[in-house]
Amino acid sequence: MKNYIHAARLRTLPLSMSGIIMGAFIARWRLGELGQAWDWQIFALAILVTLLYQILSNFANDYGDGVKGTDQMRSTNAEARAVASGKITAQQMKNAMLITAFLSLLATVGLLYKAFFPDFMKEFWVFIGLGVACILAAIGYTVGKKPYGYLGLGDVMVFIFFGLVSVGGSYFLFTKSWSWDVLLPASAVGLFSAAVLNLNNMRDIESDAISGKKSLALRLGFKKAMIYQMILMQLPMILLLIFLMLNGFHEKGNYYAFMAMIMMFPLAGVRRKIMQVKSPHELDPFLKQVGIITFVTSVLVAIGLNYF
Repeated sequence: MKNYIHAARLRTLPLSMSGIIMGAFIARWRLGELGQAWDWQIFALAILVTLLYQILSNFANDYGDGVKGTDQMRSTNAEARAVASGKITAQQMKNAMLITAFLSLLATVGLLYKAFFPDFMKEFWVFIGLGVACILAAIGYTVGKKPYGYLGLGDVMVFIFFGLVSVGGSYFLFTKSWSWDVLLPASAVGLFSAAVLNLNNMRDIESDAISGKKSLALRLGFKKAMIYQMILMQLPMILLLIFLMLNGFHEKGNYYAFMAMIMMFPLAGVRRKIMQVKSPHELDPFLKQVGIITFVTSVLVAIGLNYF
């Protein structure tokens, strides 16, 4: 069991929850403005679903990179994977992946039943399709004949599913409506998530070049990937600020809504340290740091919008 827990890579879970927290609590604020109720059970189920998706993705990555031999090229202890190290066989990991995919589907159906049944059946089936797409995307990063992670498309898919789908989808679960300004915080979370992936790919750029995993970082080269990284870490706070300004919190005198902007300071410190890195292997600690910054930013937005 310990090996499976390690393969689940618990340090990635806060990042996966960030989009749900952001979307759900923006919805809570907006429903509160309209005098409508917010369902905490939908929130709890949405968190469960996204955690299962993330664990599924981690199992699939361990399995996919393991059977392709990609992980054999990696020397960092932090990335010692279960299949590549022999702690879990490829078949055992495949079985764990399939079980987690089944549990993810069950949890997704339960969430959508709670959110949409029986008055929003059209939306129920649309989101069932979206849930299946999320499961396939979690598996398809490294598994299959043409995994998109090996084609340099990981950043795009992470932006879509961790950002637009996670924030926008969770917002819709509560409100049963859409507002275009939600694209701003959704894009912010998506860019932060892409920043974590790009750091991961920059760290592994040398081994990926040998194994043939053509990530975007590898295609760009280390120097250009570093510039790309700075953009990914700079834009999210700007987008969040625009969202808050568009909704007139400064005019309403609710300056607590801007409390998430304090994260610009630790974010600037992390950016500066990343730019000072000389070797790709030195980037590993920053994955967790950027993930935590993303999570804390989402929590501060939630608190600032709803509790002052």
